[in-house]
Amino acid sequence: MERKVVGQTASVGFQIGVRRTVPISPEQAWNEMMSIEGLSRWLGTVSSVTLEPKRTFQTEEGITGEFRIVKPSSQIRLTWKKPEWEKPSTLQIRFLSSDGVKTTVSFHQEHLRDQPVREEMKRRWEEVLHMMRERHA
Repeated sequence: MERKVVGQTASVGFQIGVRRTVPISPEQAWNEMMSIEGLSRWLGTVSSVTLEPKRTFQTEEGITGEFRIVKPSSQIRLTWKKPEWEKPSTLQIRFLSSDGVKTTVSFHQEHLRDQPVREEMKRRWEEVLHMMRERHA
């Protein structure tokens, strides 16, 4: 019997999900994450970007991708590929709130190559959310 590896799925390779709740509205969380400064924390360094479906981007670090779904204050879904990766991953960020006062920011990434890449991305998204939480503590 084959041993199951954490984060590995049959259909989308390796995946990771990280979420944290911050004491701000979904609109505030969205605006913070989608500002040029916010984008540099998770997307990569860009001077400008057009947040619309089918728009592509390239960061100064060489990260490339294409926006697929853009629903302000709710969800963004895109492809996200580091220069050394053979294939892009799919990244989704959701902004979830039941009261409009606190928002759970959720990163979900799939189509990751292997366990080490999964762990690398887990650390990246945890750090992004930790910094966001610290700014609103």
